[in-house]
Amino acid sequence: MSHGRAPRRRFTLLAAPLAAAALALTLTACDSGDKTSGGGDTNFVTGNSGIATAPKGERADAPELDGETVDGKQLDLADYKGKIIVLNAWGSWCAPCRLEAKYFKQVAEATKDKGVQFVGINTRDNSKSNALAFEKSHETPYPSFYDRTGKLLLRFPKGTFRLQSIPSTVVIDRDGKLAARFVGPMDDTDLHKMLDPLIAEK
Repeated sequence: MSHGRAPRRRFTLLAAPLAAAALALTLTACDSGDKTSGGGDTNFVTGNSGIATAPKGERADAPELDGETVDGKQLDLADYKGKIIVLNAWGSWCAPCRLEAKYFKQVAEATKDKGVQFVGINTRDNSKSNALAFEKSHETPYPSFYDRTGKLLLRFPKGTFRLQSIPSTVVIDRDGKLAARFVGPMDDTDLHKMLDPLIAEK
């Protein structure tokens, strides 16, 4: 009899803390490299590429993001008003983040003159020195917020495109609306598939 109840007891003990810490777990998780759907907690469309998009006119407002960067400067996303903003959540401890870094550098430089601004959100790095070493190693050409505890990630409203794991990427359109999301590491092809339609929007 007792051995039949064991699985239920084990599930009960684990389920409550897992549910309570669900957000924290997703923020600390680092994807294995598999590309997953970006639709997640939204009602928007996810294409074959795994990129979730929202039609113009149905996009939620992006959250206000401001704070200190990895290199100790102050950054406010509002300073990039009118630009397309690519937000990428990353950590120096995350292997897929290291793999995608060169593609983010390439596309950030290629689209800069088209009104696109890349911004990183470094999270779960206990030391700024690790994050700085990452940026130096990958020659990252854009700023990153230093968000050690994930507070900035929590500013994204439920039911919208959120940076829900590491790595994940959200794109904000020229009107300050959340337009697209991808969960997992990206390459240059993925980034262009996400950005090119927004660049073409009038």
